Amino acid sequence: MRIGIEAQRLLRPHKHGMDIVALETIRALATSTQHEFVVFVKPDADRDGLPNTPNMQIVELAGGPYPVWEQYALPKAVKQHGIDLLHCTANTAPLHCSVPLVLTLHDIIFLENQPLLAGSWYQRFGNQYRRWNVPRIVTECERVITVSHFERQRIVDHLHLSPERVVAIWNAVSDQFHVIKDTEQIERVRLKYKLPKEFIFFLGNTDPKKNVKGVLKALLGLKQRGKLTLPVVISNLPAISLADLLNEIDGQELANDIILCGYIPNYILPLVYNAATIFLCPSLRESFGLPILEAMACGTPVLTSSTSSMPEVAGDAALLVDPNSVEEMITGIDRLLKQPTLRAELRTKGLERAALFSWEATANKLLTVYANAMDQ
Repeated sequence: MRIGIEAQRLLRPHKHGMDIVALETIRALATSTQHEFVVFVKPDADRDGLPNTPNMQIVELAGGPYPVWEQYALPKAVKQHGIDLLHCTANTAPLHCSVPLVLTLHDIIFLENQPLLAGSWYQRFGNQYRRWNVPRIVTECERVITVSHFERQRIVDHLHLSPERVVAIWNAVSDQFHVIKDTEQIERVRLKYKLPKEFIFFLGNTDPKKNVKGVLKALLGLKQRGKLTLPVVISNLPAISLADLLNEIDGQELANDIILCGYIPNYILPLVYNAATIFLCPSLRESFGLPILEAMACGTPVLTSSTSSMPEVAGDAALLVDPNSVEEMITGIDRLLKQPTLRAELRTKGLERAALFSWEATANKLLTVYANAMDQ
């Protein structure tokens, strides 16, 4: 079978969650000798980590903004390259496709809650496109894949789909995320990003679901009670966004406790996790929560949310808090800062938990979905 995979943002230098999932999935599928794969991407600069195997072809398609690329350039390329089945990996798909279609629908946050449609103009535009595309395209798909059992139930209920057509396949964590004993590597990254010897690490960005304001409120509460004993490193958050949020919560006194380190490439992230004392991921909503596993695989104690998919991913290997409760976050962070025995326990459990998730298993389940979709 000749399988097409839409991964339009795969080559962009600043990769985020869905891009990382697509890359790792494609790398795992490349080891299969059952099929040929044609990966359709938009031209960009970063080709690191792409598979180089006889059964995996990368095709760069120009085509303007991504809705135009997806609705016009992609279906045309599917015909030109003799594709038998198309797998779209990032929530949306062409409405008119000449072959059976499989869609990975990571989440339906954009259909659930208008306040979560804030953020940058790019995020707002993307959410509006999804709101238009997804209810139409899911009825055309042979299978809809999502990344957790929690999200599967949300999709079935909200979009009124037959449960048999919606499949939950967990994401995983790549081998590059592991405990690193080479202290010189860690020290080089510490110097590059001006990281302190010990610190709290938080992957923040402008997406409201990441709960940056809530985290800042909790950190401010800790500081005002004299309990913020470590500096906080926040990645991927512009300085202007931090300044605006600190003004909103009247938290300017927190500014000196925060280090912004910009975007951290995925190949450097393992070193930062290894250097961190604790990792915070108290999102308001996640369909999976890949950073939870990444931090665990690096031996970093994790605090995450007791809501949506995060308990499913974390199991009993993280400290769970209500992300809507500043007091719970304050209490949880304070416990991790004060209790080295708790951190050690979570480190051990986290390493065991992360080991349960592999991209090989994800790829094998995908191959089964492809076969079932072709049989329909």
